[in-house]
Amino acid sequence: MQPEAKGALTKPKGPLEWGQLNFLHTTDTHGWLEGHLKERNYGADWGDYASFVKHMRKKADKLKVDLLLIDCGDMHDGNGLSDSTSPNGVISNEIFSRIDYDLLSIGNHELYVTDVAYETFANFSKAYGERYVTSNVQIIDKKTGKYEYIGQKYRYFTTQHGLKIMAFGVLFEFTGNSNVSKVIKAADLVQESWFIDAVKTPKPVDLFIIFGHTPARTDDKFPALRILRQKIQELRPGVPIQAFGGHNHVRDFVVYDETSTALGSGRYCETLGWLSMTGIKSRTYRGSMKPKGVPNPTRRAIKGNATDSSSSTESHPRPPKGLDLRYARRYLDWNRLTFAYHASKSQDRQFDTLPGQRITHDITDARKELNTSTVLGCVPETYCMSCLPFEDKNNIYQVVIDMLSKVVVKEDRADRPRLLLLNTGGVRFDLVKGPFTKDDEYIVYPFKNQFQYLPDVPYSIASQLLDALNKGPYQKRADEYTPMLAPRLNADEVCADPSPEFIELQRREAPQPYKAFTRRTIDSSMLYPGYTTSDDFGLDGDDTPHSKIPYYKVPIDVQANASFPTDGSKPELIDLAFVDFIGASFVIPALNKLGGKYSAGDIQPYKDFGESSFLREYALKFWQKGLPDCPTS
Repeated sequence: MQPEAKGALTKPKGPLEWGQLNFLHTTDTHGWLEGHLKERNYGADWGDYASFVKHMRKKADKLKVDLLLIDCGDMHDGNGLSDSTSPNGVISNEIFSRIDYDLLSIGNHELYVTDVAYETFANFSKAYGERYVTSNVQIIDKKTGKYEYIGQKYRYFTTQHGLKIMAFGVLFEFTGNSNVSKVIKAADLVQESWFIDAVKTPKPVDLFIIFGHTPARTDDKFPALRILRQKIQELRPGVPIQAFGGHNHVRDFVVYDETSTALGSGRYCETLGWLSMTGIKSRTYRGSMKPKGVPNPTRRAIKGNATDSSSSTESHPRPPKGLDLRYARRYLDWNRLTFAYHASKSQDRQFDTLPGQRITHDITDARKELNTSTVLGCVPETYCMSCLPFEDKNNIYQVVIDMLSKVVVKEDRADRPRLLLLNTGGVRFDLVKGPFTKDDEYIVYPFKNQFQYLPDVPYSIASQLLDALNKGPYQKRADEYTPMLAPRLNADEVCADPSPEFIELQRREAPQPYKAFTRRTIDSSMLYPGYTTSDDFGLDGDDTPHSKIPYYKVPIDVQANASFPTDGSKPELIDLAFVDFIGASFVIPALNKLGGKYSAGDIQPYKDFGESSFLREYALKFWQKGLPDCPTS
């Protein structure tokens, strides 16, 4: 753990089930290799995880079973450790690659920026070699000028105990990449001769693994895993398929049919996914089917309380006679207490390994080198994204609106009335009471969007714009819209471990769906707020029991105003400012539907914060009270 990180308070509910084949699954780490310094549930760092992996591999060897590590991409845009370098990920990618993964895929955040894409191609993909699989993602090789696969097209390999596996790694149909890369649609991929040849290989295949940066729960927007699964079942009926997904930042387990399931494992080093399965038929497997001394998976792949929205009308192939697959899944909270419990049932020094300690120290040194702990201000209260209603003063978007009105201003037009728009999807995490650091700046708002504007827009039109945008398409990023995310979050998923101030706020508000406890009085017998997950196997997937955190929806965009007439009258003309991400794609079309006549060519620069951000400028101006001894949560 990093020096300032806090330890978890609640241990797991019991030992993991171990089967013939077992998986540790990560996805959407977004640079959080230091762990969550302000959240007890997720305080482990990458060094703790490395030690855990070593113990689990040793345990797998002792049990005579296989253990594979899988990652599904998105390695930066979300933390100072990854985003403070140029290009992003130079330091964090090297630290990440010290863990010996078996399969990795690329995420869309590796493709937005050309320099990042080439860093991934030139260095990260080479660190993992044949294990980095990008079946539908190519990049222009600078040496040849031709498209080359960033990683391998597929991987065929034999596990330590003899299972023969064919794996394909895919990215959803992403269109926001820079012009040096190309994403092939899954529907086109499965028609390519090399893919068909790989699936129909004369070599024995005991299991297909399809994985990548696309949701485990497929739909018409994200069909990649469904398309691959159906094609493989058409060409190789009877061979089990195991899928792993990401991108939508949720814990999820999906039953496709009796021989194919999928696991999604959250985000931000909050979740480590665990999957075990038994019953794979193999002529070459020499390990244990039901390891002794540990629980074994017992559930067949039968849907429980949810379905894959795209597959309810499919006719599923019957499993071959004699094939009896059993599964178990678990979502582990990312903390040392969890890791030590499952590795050695203790929290003593025996858990740490030398490689893990070295990684922890290197993360600490990198954070010092990058000055990510530099304090920029003192946050007076905690503000959350979704655990309080949008209108609540402690909802993060209320303070964001204040930021926009006070620091986003074009100095030579400061006296002009203005409306300022920001898409809520750009805000990625809560603001916690206490020191506001450079790291927090990247955590809360990692994107370097520039502010643009349209001068002298009739207020009669501009005043209708916010409502029009909030009734329009989602804008987190046009290519990242995840329609299943909001309802699943609204049902049972949560985004962050709340601060004690929020727990206290919730206790004062009535009625509330759960009884909460402050960090200062909680003991190990109490339920601490955290993830409470519902998936196709039911409600028992979370490794650590938690009480549920409320979830409230937020609008697509927020709006601030400034320099309006002090007498309360409405101006005739205003300056309309917005982040460049939504300008040409969303603001212009919406204005024109309201009666305006604008084009992208009318957009002008408004405010460029350079390597800084509107959060930093606000902190330096308005959050200096309490420094240098800023009170913390």
